[in-house]
Amino acid sequence: MSSDHSTDVAVATEESGDQTYAPSPRSGAFWAWTLFGLVVVVGLAWLTRYLEANVPGHFEGTSLEKIAKAIEYPVYAILLGLLGNVVVTFTGIRDRIAAAFRTEFFIKAGLVLLGASINLSVIASAAGPAIVQAILLITGVFFFTWWLAGKFGLDDKLRALLAAAVSICGVSAAITAAGAVRARREQLAYTASLVIIFALPSIFLLPWLAGVFGLTDAVAGAWIGGNIDTTAAVTAAGALAGEEALQIASIVKVTQNALMGLVAVALTAYFAFKVERKPGAARPALGELWARFPKFVLGFVAASVIATWYLGSAGADGKATIGIVNDLRAWFLILAFVSIGLEFRAASLREAGWRPIAVFAGATVFNLALALALASVLFAGFGA
Repeated sequence: MSSDHSTDVAVATEESGDQTYAPSPRSGAFWAWTLFGLVVVVGLAWLTRYLEANVPGHFEGTSLEKIAKAIEYPVYAILLGLLGNVVVTFTGIRDRIAAAFRTEFFIKAGLVLLGASINLSVIASAAGPAIVQAILLITGVFFFTWWLAGKFGLDDKLRALLAAAVSICGVSAAITAAGAVRARREQLAYTASLVIIFALPSIFLLPWLAGVFGLTDAVAGAWIGGNIDTTAAVTAAGALAGEEALQIASIVKVTQNALMGLVAVALTAYFAFKVERKPGAARPALGELWARFPKFVLGFVAASVIATWYLGSAGADGKATIGIVNDLRAWFLILAFVSIGLEFRAASLREAGWRPIAVFAGATVFNLALALALASVLFAGFGA
């Protein structure tokens, strides 16, 4: 997952057939290009926030008003990142500024801060059904996706990323899984792209289907929260379904987010003991498991615990502080999504082929059915 910039790198660009030499990280040129790359990343992030804040107002009173309000920053960030990707690739500078695309750092920082928005005491006391649903749904969907990906002959690391993304919380879970199984950067970029592609239509499709099926607000919210793979898209879909649906959807989603650490531990152990262990080799020591474990998960849990305690002692003033933390989290996630777009290579799509798309689609359908069944049972007659 980590990129090594400690030596001179010669990169052959497929598009032109020429060879582009990235400057040594010890040279002044390296730092100049990296600084320029950071300006590009931050500039696209600022443009993302501008669009998020202003596009809904431009379409107010038109037939596109609801769509404009529903589109959240992950969509703008990745699209702008992809657009920037085209520009820096065409101009031949992408490899020179690539050190500024710190996707892992940005998203890990954002995920740690995400923990501050998860009040564990509220989840435990007010959302018992959400915990049961999250455990059953994550387990069922994860193993179904793992099995289906195996049937399609996918690499074990890509299987882990797809299974985590569909069953837990999209890009965030894929990042966590990638750290645990040491997946390739291209596999992560591909998985993140699939998450966004499938999440966008779900924002509008699931609230509409909830109305068609005649679901109560609580059941609709639980179904939305258990299916859509990004927190921002869950919020958008929940808002379209109604205030009570939004509350339930948010609780279900953050409950699944809170279980992300357990999945990281399980994947770390499985790949260390089973997948990557050579026949006849000694069992990995605890130190090996610790070395592989994504440490930012501990920061995620710590942030949740601290925020829970802080809100309990600070009251209304604490909510304002957490609001600032959440805004900072959004900035880090935007920087990460922009970097994902900038790092994306069409070659990775051609390499992966159609099989991951088929697996993701099949797993999504299974997720829809299982989540609807669980929500209908666990949230029947539930009042927010």
